[in-house]
Amino acid sequence: MHYAFYADQETFRRELATFAQKVLAPHYQPDDRAGRMRPELPREMASMGLTGLRVPERFGGQEADAVTTGLAAEEVSRADINACYILLVAALNADILVGNASEEQLARWLPPIADGSVLSALVLTEPEHGSDAANLSLRAQPDGAGWRLTGEKTSISMGMLADTGIVFARTGGPGARGVSAFYVDLHDDRIARTALDDHGGRAIGRASLHFDGVPVGRDELIGQEGAGFVSVMQGFDYSRAVIGLMCVGIAEAALDDALDYARTREAFGGPIGRNQGVAFPLVEQATRLAGARHICYEALWRKDQGLDHTVAANMAKWFAPKTAGEVVHQALLTFGHAGWGSDSPQGQRLRDVMAFEIADGTAQVAKLVVARHLLGRKFAP
Repeated sequence: MHYAFYADQETFRRELATFAQKVLAPHYQPDDRAGRMRPELPREMASMGLTGLRVPERFGGQEADAVTTGLAAEEVSRADINACYILLVAALNADILVGNASEEQLARWLPPIADGSVLSALVLTEPEHGSDAANLSLRAQPDGAGWRLTGEKTSISMGMLADTGIVFARTGGPGARGVSAFYVDLHDDRIARTALDDHGGRAIGRASLHFDGVPVGRDELIGQEGAGFVSVMQGFDYSRAVIGLMCVGIAEAALDDALDYARTREAFGGPIGRNQGVAFPLVEQATRLAGARHICYEALWRKDQGLDHTVAANMAKWFAPKTAGEVVHQALLTFGHAGWGSDSPQGQRLRDVMAFEIADGTAQVAKLVVARHLLGRKFAP
């Protein structure tokens, strides 16, 4: 057993911590209030290699392993979890493309993602199909040598900002095997975007995308026709652990602030941390957070070793966001009335982290995956 990062990973982590606190953290609350992403943010992330972590070196990326990608997500999210959406989606989309696209397609699509000049979205969820994504209804109607995309997607992170997207559409019959994936230019005039007004993640935002006969050719089909749903599910097994570490990162920042406050805030003749009612809840949350962090890194380590990581990744997906929300909640309570004002980041952290109890699969979906592995499909829900 080796419970530490390797030397090069630790060096990268320290560099990221400096970058994140200097470049990202000062904008965390202002960007939320403005409800928009700073235009320079993708290039700033790219300058640290954060948009190309999972992109092969031959296409301008870092070709980082899964653990290093999780490390980066944790450290960035300590400073600004919303900025980490850029890292997350770039990594997920790169994994899907590397695993399914041709060499010629990769040479066209990956370098702009890696250098931050293109923001790419994952375009899967629909108004009537969230968790039931295998039954999505956006159609890819045959049209000459290609298809035309017609229908609606919703709850698309960075949907108002993205330049391109991996779009999942139905090319065949019902069920998962009828779904194909396409790499689509989202600036096409036949795509209309509508911003959603959210409680959290406001600097990145979500949107509904309406496709009105958008043409896509064979050279925009990712992998085999009918293999799109399988490819995204394989990607989710990895990204769910990265999301877990994003939640761990923001919770660590909240807990650190609460611990500092417990040392410096005085009441009844001494620091409030001397009171069990203050100290013990923080201890409990720190313990749970450590457990969530270990599950996330185990999942990513297993992926790097070529081992099955489905159970660990889905455990991470339901447990880490829930735990992180409880940690941030307790951190806010530690501040008392001082934590309730909008000048404190704790309220925003709570709003932002709650989104990940829904995004990329709800707790119920993650538990279902784990149950079927533990019990066997015949004996599980």
